[in-house]
Parts: sequence; structure tokens; C-alpha cells
Amino acid sequence: MNAPYDGDRGQGAGGGTAPSPGPQAAPGAGHVPHPSSPPAPDPYVQDAYSHDPYRAQDLSAQDPVGEALYDRAAHPPPPPGTYPEPQPLYQQPAAPQHAPDPRVWAQTPAPEPDGPSRHLPYGDDPRTVQFTGVDDLVTRAGEEQPEPDAFAHLYRDQQSPGQPSSPAPVPAPASPPPAAPKKSGGRASGLLKSSAVMAAGTLVSRLTGFVRSLVITGALGAALLGDTYTVAYTLPTMIYILTVGGGLNSVFVPQLVRSMKNDADGGEAYANRLLTLVMVALGAIVAVAVFAAPLLIRAMSSTIADDQAANSVAVTFARYCLPTIFFMGVHVVMGQILNARGKFGAMMWTPVLNNIVMIVTFGLFIWVYGTSAESQLGVQTIPDEGIRLLGIGTLLGLVVQALAMIPYLRETGFRFRPRFDWKGHGLGKTVKLAKWTVLFVLANQAGVLVVTQLATAAGEASGKDGTGFLAYSNAQLIWGMPQAIITVSVMAALLPRISRAAHDDDPGAVRDDISQGLRNSAVAIVPVAFAFLALGVPMCTLLYASSGVEAARSMGFILMAFGLGLIPYSVQYVVLRGFYAYEDTRTPFYNTVIVAAVNAAVSAACYFVLPAQWAVVGMAGAYGLAYAVGVGVAWRRLRNRLGGDLDGAHVLRTYARLCLAALPAAVLGGAAGFGVLTALGEGALGSLAALFAGGLVLGAVFFVAAKRMRIQELNSMVGMVRGRLGR
Repeated sequence: MNAPYDGDRGQGAGGGTAPSPGPQAAPGAGHVPHPSSPPAPDPYVQDAYSHDPYRAQDLSAQDPVGEALYDRAAHPPPPPGTYPEPQPLYQQPAAPQHAPDPRVWAQTPAPEPDGPSRHLPYGDDPRTVQFTGVDDLVTRAGEEQPEPDAFAHLYRDQQSPGQPSSPAPVPAPASPPPAAPKKSGGRASGLLKSSAVMAAGTLVSRLTGFVRSLVITGALGAALLGDTYTVAYTLPTMIYILTVGGGLNSVFVPQLVRSMKNDADGGEAYANRLLTLVMVALGAIVAVAVFAAPLLIRAMSSTIADDQAANSVAVTFARYCLPTIFFMGVHVVMGQILNARGKFGAMMWTPVLNNIVMIVTFGLFIWVYGTSAESQLGVQTIPDEGIRLLGIGTLLGLVVQALAMIPYLRETGFRFRPRFDWKGHGLGKTVKLAKWTVLFVLANQAGVLVVTQLATAAGEASGKDGTGFLAYSNAQLIWGMPQAIITVSVMAALLPRISRAAHDDDPGAVRDDISQGLRNSAVAIVPVAFAFLALGVPMCTLLYASSGVEAARSMGFILMAFGLGLIPYSVQYVVLRGFYAYEDTRTPFYNTVIVAAVNAAVSAACYFVLPAQWAVVGMAGAYGLAYAVGVGVAWRRLRNRLGGDLDGAHVLRTYARLCLAALPAAVLGGAAGFGVLTALGEGALGSLAALFAGGLVLGAVFFVAAKRMRIQELNSMVGMVRGRLGR
């Protein structure tokens, strides 16, 4: 039977109402005592402390609240003889000399040694026990929190009959601490939903990028003038990537995530220092590059530099385009700050503004001078006003793209304040990490430089449109669209999570996230790669019909050669993110040296062995072959880094089954497209019909085959799409 409520004891003691006689009350206990006589003894109060074997050593016995909170069930009595015998029953405990301090419930115990030898007085391990009684009160003495009702359990018998009383805790045997569970990589559907906004922005950006390439080709053609502008337009991107772009894209995201997690201001000061440093560095790079424009053009293409008219046009274009290096860097840093704060859409959507500005610019050029087929403009006949219009429009597009990031940053609460206190705040470590990334992109761009030199030379030697560097760039633009929409979007959402898992030293979570990124992106990458192989010609004859049927068909052959290389290119991108999460930039550098060396060597062999008309087609095939070699090297190194397990069997099985489903789909789709193209011709209407018929057959066959193979990742993607559509 529970003890009566404390208020009842107070009434009895106070003399207001006499307590009810108990079973052991003396005869005549029902008689009301004289007010001056002492109150009748309460058996519950007398017995409240006497049976406690720990009273002599438990400091909480000095305080009734602490005694009520003390959990005896968690501490069974010690063996006999350990403590003194309990005092006789029905005897009040001695009054303490001093009243307990209300701020500190018990005295602080003596310090105990750290490590496995540290134990509580009753033999419990402090790492696995939630402290109660004295220990809990000492631990939480300085915390300000509402006082719990210490006497709530004393009147359980006064609860309503419908309320069950909570059972007393049952002591559990001591057990070793359980192992921490491994972190899961998350569900595929959740990752797909996280990437939806980014994929939509990248899709719109790539589509407008297609329109931009169409108007550039329509305005300048696919001959030497088009190659000249393409070299000048590509030059700022190469310089930016060679200097700071590689580090910004890969190294600084993990650093921003760590600063947000560890810094008191949420990483805002670190981000301001980084943005200030990048702006200063890029301003100096732009100043040097503008003066060195003739040397840079010669480094890009000796074929253009040796032609006086082409070199003059290229240098003028370059001096308009080179300041875009500064705005590229500002845009990327702002985007990475947003990515570290969980805002991924802005970096994918703002390039649309750049594409729109350039589309308007080249549209005005066509409105004034006509298309290349109508105006027959070349490097010797293009007017200075036309060069100025295209140069200013190209620069203005990047300015608008960078400034459009400011409202997104302000929405997250970030305010840019220039900070020049760079020393001693972690930027030195970041720069050391970035140096390997700079070498990484240097090796990569060295291969691109070789291809640029060889492609421009092959296009000039063949004497045919669509066989030079502009055709190579246009085909690569189409080929890289699925990579940017799917793989980049998936990994942009996964990279902060992988970085946190690597920081927490959880290789299981890193492995699961990388495996998930590979398998989820493969569902779309594999069939699209086979679609490029089957339908490359009607794609290019539809998109680049304004440059002529011959040039468009040549671009289609280049796109077909690129086709299957999309699979190892996507895998390489995902695998390298695992190294960046561990702040390992040296391994990607060595891996890229291998890729660039293979690409340059095979491209040079194609230039010297194949006819000039087919040399660029061979270079496109060499690009995918180089990445296939690089994937084998990177995969083995990352697997060793993660303890010998990269979920290789699961990933390989998914890719193999997707390829088996895509192969018959590509054969049937390509046959359907070729038949329609032969029947209707290679005009815009025939190309559109061939692309529609071949794509429909390819997609239907692949979907049916993949469903029969029960590919789990395809089912997850279909379920996500149905959920978005509300079906």
C-alpha cells in the first residue's frame, strides 16, 4: 500500500484533523489528543528511511526529494557484511547539521580516473548507465530546468480507476555497450526527390544551351570562323579551370560543410574569406590573361594563329571573353556556399540567364547580317561591329549569371563582407588540397589542348564543314547533357552527405552513397548512351540543319563515336567524388594524368592514321576509351581506401543488366530511325520523324526488357515519377 499524500500528514501533524487509526494503533488512538501534546507518530514516516541499506553512504538521504528520486531498482543491495546493519525500526533518522543547499543537491564526489577503470560506487559502468539519484543530481546541478514533482508516485492509489499505474522498473543484468549501428546511405527515392529541382534547372539550362549552340552555328557556320569564336569562347573556361575552378568545384564543398558544422557563426566568416580571396586572385588572372591573349590563342590552335585574319578575329574575341573568368569564379563560389547550406537549385538555374543573353545577342547578329549560309561571312569579311556585338553579349551573359546569385544568398541569411584576414583560418589547408586539384585539371586540360590543336588542323586539312573543332564541341555538348542533368544533379545532393560521412570516419556510409549514386544515375545514363550510338545522325541533322546537311551529318558521326563513352565518363565522375570527400586530391590527379595521356595518345594516332574527314570521329571514340581506362584505376584505389569493399558486385550487376536491356533496344531503335531517314530524307522533317520513331522503339523495348529483369533502380525511378504525377 502506498504512503498517503504529504498534505494528509501535514494535516495530522498540524492538528487540524486527526489521522485515521492504523492497524497497529494503540487502544484509544481514536481519541483526539490535547493540542499541546506532541502529534501521534506516523508509521509511514518512521519507516521511510530505516530500511535503506545505502543511507549511511548516500548523501541524497539528507534530502527527501533526492531520496524520492533515487532509483533503488537500478542498484540492488550489496552482499551481506558490506555495510553496517540498518537502524532499528520506528526511529527517526538524525537531523542533519545544516539544511541542504537548494542550488546543489549533493556534494561533488571526488574525481575518478578516466578510462575503462572508472566505475560508479556500485559497480556500474558510467558509459552505459543513465545516472540517477546522487549522480544524476550532481551531473545536472548547474542546469536550469523545471523542478519535477518528486511526490507524484506517493499518491498513485488516489488515481482514477481507469488509469493504470506504471509498473516498477525491473533491474536488468549488466550487458556490454551495444555497437553503434552503421549509417545507411538513404533510400533511392529520397535521393531522386532531392535531385529533382537540380535536374529540372540543369535540363532547362542545357536546353537553352542547345539553342545557344544552334544560333552560334547558324550565325558563324561550322567552318574556320566558327572554330575561331569557339576557341576564343573556350579559352576563359580553360584558364578558369586551370587556376581555381578545379579547387572550387571539388575541394571547397567539404571545407564549407566542415566550417558550417564546427564554426560558431555557421561558416559565414570562412565563406566571406574564401569569396574575397577568389575575387582578388581572379582579378589578377584576368589582367594577365587579357595582355597575353595572342600567346594564349597560339597555345590553343597554331592553325588559327598562323592565319593572320583568323588570329586577329580570335584575339579580339578572346579579349572580350577573358573577363568572364572573374564572373565564373564568383558564380561558382556563391553556388558552393548555397550547396553547403542545402540550397542546390540556384546554381543550376542561373546559367539559363547567361544562355538567354547569348541567344538574344546572336539573334540580333543574325537579324542584322543573316545566317552564315546567307551572309557567307568569314574571318576576312566579318565586320568589326559584329565582333564587338558578339563579344559584349558574351561578357554580359556571365555578368548577369553571377549577379543573379545574390538574391538567393540573401534569402539564406548570408551577407557578403570582404575579409582579408586569410591567415590562420583554414584557407592554407584548403589551398594545399587545391594544389593537387589544379594539377588534376592541368593534366585534363593538357589532353583537351592536344585535341583542340589536332581537331582544328584536321578540319582545315579536310576542307569540309563539320569536321573541325566546332563540330567536336557541338557533338560533345549534346553528349554531355545527360551527364550534367542526371549524374551531376545526383552527386550535388550526395556530396555534402558523403563529406559528412567521411568526416565522421564512416566508410560504410560513403560506400553506400557512392554505390547508390552510381546505380541511380545508370538507369538513365546507360540507355541514353546507346541512344546516341543508334540515333546520333538524325539528332544532329535536326539540330544543326542550318549549317548544311554535310556538316550536320559529320557531327552525327562524331556523336555516335562519343556515345558509349558516356558510361565510363559518368562512373569516373562519381568515383572521384569519394576521394574528394576524404580531402584526397592527389589520387584524382594521378588518375587524370592516365586519362589525359591515353586520350592524347589515341587522338594523335587517329589524326595520323585516319583520313582528315574521319580524324575527329576517331578522337571522339578515344575520349570514351580513355575514361574506361581511368575508371579501372580509380575504382581499385577507392575500394582499397574504403576497406576493400565498394559494393562492386551490386553495381556491376546493375550496369550489366541495364546494358543487356539497352542493346536490343538500340539495334531496333536504330533500324527504325535509319529506315525513316532513308524514306523521308535528311531534312528537318525526316530527321524529326526518324528521331521520334527510333526513340519510341528504343525506349519501349528498353523499358519492357528492364522491367522483366526486375531492375530495382528503375522501379524506384518509376515510382518517384508516378508520385510526382499523383498517380
